[in-house]
Amino acid sequence: MLKKHQAKASFFLTGRFYRNPAFKGLIRGLKKDGHYLGAHSDEHLLYCDWTKRDSLLVTQEQFREDLRRNYQQMEAFGIKESDAPYFLPPYEWYNRSIANWTTEEGLQLVNFTPGTRSAADYTYPEMGNRYVSSETVLQSIIGYEARDRNGLNGFMLFLHIGTDPRREDKFYNRLDEMMTLLEQKGYQFVRLDDLLEQKQ
Repeated sequence: MLKKHQAKASFFLTGRFYRNPAFKGLIRGLKKDGHYLGAHSDEHLLYCDWTKRDSLLVTQEQFREDLRRNYQQMEAFGIKESDAPYFLPPYEWYNRSIANWTTEEGLQLVNFTPGTRSAADYTYPEMGNRYVSSETVLQSIIGYEARDRNGLNGFMLFLHIGTDPRREDKFYNRLDEMMTLLEQKGYQFVRLDDLLEQKQ
């Protein structure tokens, strides 16, 4: 769908994902097609408590070493740290300490724009009331665009590259529909680094 719409995206992948032989062809293809490839931690660590966010679950050294391993795996694909200065924390969950540590590493922490249900595209029916259908995800995006005075201008829309097999209602099967609707409204899909450079 990205090729069909001549759109660029940003993929934040774990070191585990980068070193998985099954994904090497996919990663090389994404890089060749001009998408942004970034870091998402090596082992997808949970940095801080879900209910007490200021309580760290990792030390700075653990954070640093895990991040280093992520970038080491990226180097195998010719991606240097200077090519990928934006870092999306695992679980998209962090606190001030993690943000400060990221800055100390010379990187910029980023996260998705809140307001839609797009990040729930990983859920599956067995999760009960936490499950969010692809129709609900799509309508939340379209609804946000209609309600917000800025629409989706500058919006960082977050989707998962893959989901649990138990989710048969894959949102990526609705990408063509979503992208067509938004393009008809004049939106363009760009890499995160290009978006942020435009906003500076």
